[in-house]
Amino acid sequence: MSRMSGAQALSPQVLNAQALNALTRSDALPLVEPVAALRPPVHPGAREEPALVKWGIVAIAFAFIGLFIVLPLANVFVQAFSKGWGAYLAALADPDALAAIRLTLLVAGLSVVLNTGMGLVMAWAMTKFSFNGKSLLITLVDLPFSVSPVIAGLVFVLLFGAQGYLGPWLIENNWKIIFAWPGITLATVFVTFPFVARELVPLMQEQGTTEEEAAVTLGASGWRVFSRVTLPNIKWALLYGVLLCNARAMGEFGAVSVVSGHVRGETNTMPLHIEILYNEYQFQASFAVASLLAFLAVVTLFAKTVLEARLGRKGGH
Repeated sequence: MSRMSGAQALSPQVLNAQALNALTRSDALPLVEPVAALRPPVHPGAREEPALVKWGIVAIAFAFIGLFIVLPLANVFVQAFSKGWGAYLAALADPDALAAIRLTLLVAGLSVVLNTGMGLVMAWAMTKFSFNGKSLLITLVDLPFSVSPVIAGLVFVLLFGAQGYLGPWLIENNWKIIFAWPGITLATVFVTFPFVARELVPLMQEQGTTEEEAAVTLGASGWRVFSRVTLPNIKWALLYGVLLCNARAMGEFGAVSVVSGHVRGETNTMPLHIEILYNEYQFQASFAVASLLAFLAVVTLFAKTVLEARLGRKGGH
């Protein structure tokens, strides 16, 4: 009885410690060794590259970026201001340059609006519904990435040009698409179409449909579900896709070159106007317009970096 009362007086922590000591004694379990003893020793620097290799790779990366990206971009601004502020502003104030800037902004704005709407529709269809032909739809969304922009422009010429399938009917009704801003917009929309959808699809697939289904169960309408549930969850990815779409639209050259007709002051966007000035040996003027386009690209890059940081913080939470 005295032994029993002494064992009962021991606390559970003491009993657990005694049981652990009994299990880990070498004479109790001679074939069992601690897990840590079975692990091979790890050298502190075994998983790190040598310092020479590490900094050599970093130096090569910075040298490549500096030589092929930073240096040419800096040269654009140097050449643009080579004759002073007066010549720079005069090049930008030229009527043809102003017309090219206006057309570029118009086409980019229309392309972003159209592709944002269609990107949302495509992403919603591919992530929220199951239907026959879904794989084909996903493939077709990526098609502009694999088709040359020049080929894309030629397709619209063969479709809407004077000798195209719809050309005679368009001429009879006095509708001009090719060699006018509608054709330029169509070609730009085609080239920039995947950007919004491809940013939204992975995120919407990861989020699933649970929240939308819960909202519908509670009686929310379709528009209320989209505006209060879906859109707040995808807004940063949507802005990121819009940003990429806008950057590509402003800098598009190949498809626009085919459908524009190169009419000065009417159908030349900024990239086309830069090419014409350079071919006419107006180097300073061409670099002045190019610097404006490069500045817009830098602003886009800064906004892209901010959005990436915002998306990273959201993903971390």
